[in-house]
Amino acid sequence: MSEQTGESWRGRVGRMDAQEIDEFFAGGRICRLACLDDDGWPYIVPVWFQWADGGFFVIPRERSIWAGYLKRDGRVSLSIDEDEAPYRKVMVKGIAELVEEPNVGGRWVEIARGMSYRYLGEHGPDYLEPTLGEPRWLFFIRPEKLTTWQGVDWAKKYKTAS
Repeated sequence: MSEQTGESWRGRVGRMDAQEIDEFFAGGRICRLACLDDDGWPYIVPVWFQWADGGFFVIPRERSIWAGYLKRDGRVSLSIDEDEAPYRKVMVKGIAELVEEPNVGGRWVEIARGMSYRYLGEHGPDYLEPTLGEPRWLFFIRPEKLTTWQGVDWAKKYKTAS
């Protein structure tokens, strides 16, 4: 560990364990979701997410173009990171599964309520409640591969042997 070498500024370096991942996802970090558009090109959109049941819930608005992309082809990648120490990041390769077509009052409402508090604090309902009449989709992204990293150093696989 870097603290033992007098380099505590680097933070804990390496993969995150399950508890660290849960703590990281509990914050209000934006997720960048990449999917494939109708022409096969990458399409990236910043989204709110909810980590639960071993995967990620995302809630597109009814007219979000990327919801149609997910419905057509569920292959996605996610990037969730932070721009300050300890520079934690998670990269995900997964499959988006359609849970609900656009609707009002579906399962997505409680998930969105939780997200609104996580991202906006006490003002979450001020944002969400006036829009509950607007239909939304619900997708669940099941990770096939989840890669994590934290701290200020290179992974051993990137370092030249000396």
